This record gives sequence, C-alpha cells and structure tokens, in this order.
Amino acid sequence: MYNQRIQMIFHRLLAPRRSLRLKLVILFLIASLLPLITLGVLSFTKSSELLQDQLGKYGSNAVTQLQYQLDSELSQMELVAEYVHAYLLNPSRIAIHREIPRSYSDLHEQSDLEDFLKALKTVKQRGLFIITKSGYFYGENSIKTTTLKEQAWWKAMPADYAGEYWPGFYTPRHYKEYSEKEKVLGLVVPIRNQQGALKDSRILIEMNADKMYELFHLFEKNTQAMLTIKNSEGQLIYQSAQAYTPQENDVVWSKSLTLNDWTLEARLPYKSFFQSSNIIRSYTGVGLLFSGLLALLLGFLFSSRVTGRIKRLKESMFLAGKGRLQTRIPVQDRDELGVLAHSFNRMIGQIQDLVEEITVTEKLKKEAELRAFHYQINPHLLFNTLNSIQWKARLQGNEDIRKMLYHLAMLLEGNLDITQELVTLRKELEIIDHFLHIQRIRYEHEVNYEQIVDDALMKYVIPRMSLQPLLENIFFHAFEDGCGTIRVSIEEEGEDLVLRLEDNGKGMTEENKQKLLQGTYRSKRGRGLGVNNVDQKFKLHFGPLYGLDIQSVVGQGTVITIRWPKKEEDEHDNQSTH
Repeated sequence: MYNQRIQMIFHRLLAPRRSLRLKLVILFLIASLLPLITLGVLSFTKSSELLQDQLGKYGSNAVTQLQYQLDSELSQMELVAEYVHAYLLNPSRIAIHREIPRSYSDLHEQSDLEDFLKALKTVKQRGLFIITKSGYFYGENSIKTTTLKEQAWWKAMPADYAGEYWPGFYTPRHYKEYSEKEKVLGLVVPIRNQQGALKDSRILIEMNADKMYELFHLFEKNTQAMLTIKNSEGQLIYQSAQAYTPQENDVVWSKSLTLNDWTLEARLPYKSFFQSSNIIRSYTGVGLLFSGLLALLLGFLFSSRVTGRIKRLKESMFLAGKGRLQTRIPVQDRDELGVLAHSFNRMIGQIQDLVEEITVTEKLKKEAELRAFHYQINPHLLFNTLNSIQWKARLQGNEDIRKMLYHLAMLLEGNLDITQELVTLRKELEIIDHFLHIQRIRYEHEVNYEQIVDDALMKYVIPRMSLQPLLENIFFHAFEDGCGTIRVSIEEEGEDLVLRLEDNGKGMTEENKQKLLQGTYRSKRGRGLGVNNVDQKFKLHFGPLYGLDIQSVVGQGTVITIRWPKKEEDEHDNQSTH
C-alpha cells in the first residue's frame, strides 16, 4: 500500500497534467514564492548596502574620535611641557643654581621648582619630572632614574634630540611602585637654552593611558577591526593584541594625528565587514525556506479542500450516470463549486422527476393499450354474432338479410384489421364493394356504381378506410332517396395517383364545402362527415401537398379529387416503395 502510494505520487510528478491538486499546489507556490523571493532579494540588497554604508561611516567616525582623543591627550602634555619651559626660561631668574642643594637657598629653589611641577600635575598624569644629564631629577620622589635610563625607549632617544620626543605607550617600570599591566603615554622634551645645573636636562611627562586603552579595546570590540598606531618611521606605537596578517581586500580606515607624525590605522577583514550582510542573507534564506514550506502546506490544504469538493462532484456524477438519481451533493458554500453542486442537484432532481413522469406516462399508456385491446373484444363479439345471424337468415331462406349480414361482416372485418395503416387499392376497393352491396340491397338496386381503375394500379397503397366515409356521406347526404350514380376512377399523373369520386346528388354550397374540409360541418343529425379526417390521413402519410379537393354545384352533384404518390406495399414495416 505504501509503495503504491509512493508510485502514485511519483507518477503524478511525472505527469502533472493528470493531477489537479498538484497543479493547484504548484500555482500556489509560484504565486506565493515569486513575490516573497523578489521582496527578499530587494530587501537583502538594500539592507546590505545600507548596513555596509553605515558600518563604513561608523568605523571612520570611530577612528576620527580616537584621533581627537589622542590629539587632546597629546595637546595637554605638550601644553604642560610649554608651561615648564616658560618657568625655566624666565630671564629674570635662574631656577636652579646647583644640581644638588648645598645651602638653604638651594633647597628653597628646588622646593619652588618641585611645587611648580606639583601644581601642573593633573589627575591624568602619572608623573612630571625634570631629569638632569647626571640622572638627578626634580619632582615627586617616586622614580628610579637608574632604571629609567635602562628602558629601551629612553635609550632609543638620540642624545642631541632637540624637539618633542614621543616614546609612545609603555609600562612605567622606572617607578618605585608600578604594575606590569599599567600603561602610560610619555613625552620627553629637552630643555632649550638652559645653562648651569639644568643644561642638557629633559622634561619627562607621563600620562596614564588606561583610559586610552579602554577606548582602543572598545573600538576593537565594536568594529572587530585591528588597530595600529605607527610613527612616520613605521615603528609601532600601539597594536591590537590579536594576531592578524593584513590582506589586500581589508577595509581600512586611516587618520593622521595633528601634533606628531603618528598615524592611526583600523583594518577590518573583508569577511567581518560583510558579516552582517551574510547574517541578513542567511536569515532571508531561512525566511524564504520557511515561507516556502508554509506556502506548500497551505497550498496542500487549500487544494485538498477544492479538489475534495470536485472529487465529490465527480463521484456524484458517476453515481448519477449509473442510475442512482437519488444522489445529492451537500452545498457547503455559495462559491462557483457551490453553484455547480446546486445546479447538479437541481438537474438530477429534474431528471428524476422526468423519469418518474415518463414511468407514469408509460404506465398510463400501457393501461390505455390494455383498455383498447379490451374494447376490441366487443367488435369481434359483434362480428361473430353477425355471422351467426347470417347463418340463421340462410336457414330461414331470407337471402337479402343474409347477404346484407355477410357484406356487413366483411366490412366490419376490414374495419377491425388495424395492423396496417396502408392497404392496396385492391383491398380498399373490395371493402367499398361490400359497402355498396349493402346499399344496393337497401335501396333495391337504385344506385348505379361505376368503377374505372386499371388493374396495374391495384398494387399501389392507399390509407385504410379512406373511401368508405366518403361513400357513406354520398348515401346519407347526397342521395336522400337512395337514387343516383356514383363513379370512381383512378388515373396516373406522373408520379402521383389521382382518384375522382363523382356523384350526381344534390351538391353543396361553398360555405358547407369549406366547413366540410375544415371538419366543422355538422349535419342535421348532428354527425360529422369525416371528410376532414380522410384529408388528414393523406397529409399525415404523404405530406401536406397531398390530400382532398372538392368541387360541387348545388343540384348537380359533387366531385371529390384525391391525389397521393404512387407507393407499393412493404411487407416489413408497412411502408411502400415506388
């Protein structure tokens, strides 16, 4: 069962035209995913561009902020150095006469200088000293000059250096109390134009760099960039702790300081710069995948609901086609399928009513046929009775009564034979002959009858019992006294036969003739003459171009002309062939 279901799904995938549900699911997916994919791509492209632009501006602004911060710190240190220089180069006095105090005035000079240095010191400064060439220093007694001169950055400073020397960031190991993690930013300025004890001395200003390091680390954390500070000779002043090899496709933000030759350079790897865009792309892809799965699920549920109703409609049609007309479809909604189901129910209801009506009609027809068959019994009974009376008349010697009963029985037998609607002229004329025999006996041979018919025409057919009503009219209306002449002639005219029935009776008016043809004429005895019925018989069998025509003159007689096509008797279906 499971394998069959898998094969059915695989077959529907190979032949999607056979599965309406698969078509609906595919259309639903296309209709839902196409705008989602378009909006997703546009959103990703625009958001990625905007994010990269913002990240680029943020990195550039952050480097600019670091530049401003460093310039501010350096500017403060430089300003302090200028204040010290201004104090020492005052031409009105000599700051220090002897390097090492030997008198009270020497101690007073040293104390004044150290008080001045102490007054310039701020909370950001780690130390402010004047270091003589011999290693004696002025300032707080917190450093060891022997250790200071052993520092690499101090040794790297040229002996004849005249300008500001920025050794960069370093650990102040020359302090009596320090930490290896402690960082300071140093500035060494040789004292200009100073003679005496301070000749070739240097001003040492050291600023606490912990706050600067916090800014560097915060910048590195926020931007994921590698930060380096170099001087014009390429020497590293600062470098991020994380090891990194520069790449050609790195995103680089660079700023130069205004107070010295340092350059700040922030380098962000290409992958990190586009990391946010990659995250947006990943989330966009996940969103599209989730949307696709959701659209697939909704499409399946939607198509199941629609195809389920169509399937019920198809099954109901199949059952109705099998004859189960009591089948009905539940109408759930008023949409197109609901209207279709309602129309189907109404159509099946109409068919069911029509079938029931036909069944009732057939039942009534069958009952009518049975009643007609029952009614035929009485004429047969009458026919048999007439035969019995005929034999009784023969036994009693009444020949006229016997002959009349005989011809009446023959005439009645011809009327009872309803198996053929079309009979040959020969048979129809024989029936007429029996009727005429009865009338001759009745009127004691006062009626003259003349028949002119070629024997070759006797094979053609004519509607049964067509002439007997016409002759009956002659005897009951034209010959009121029973005397007269009747003449019957049949001729060929092309493909038609023309019968003329003539009498020399009292004739009729034009008004009575029209009523006779229209079937509205009623005699004084209240009887219809049946001429219209004979005319309708010919028209029904041979078409509206055929039928009766009457020519009559009052007091001179009437001529009835009948025209119909030549046809021979057909033994199988009572139809004639020419």
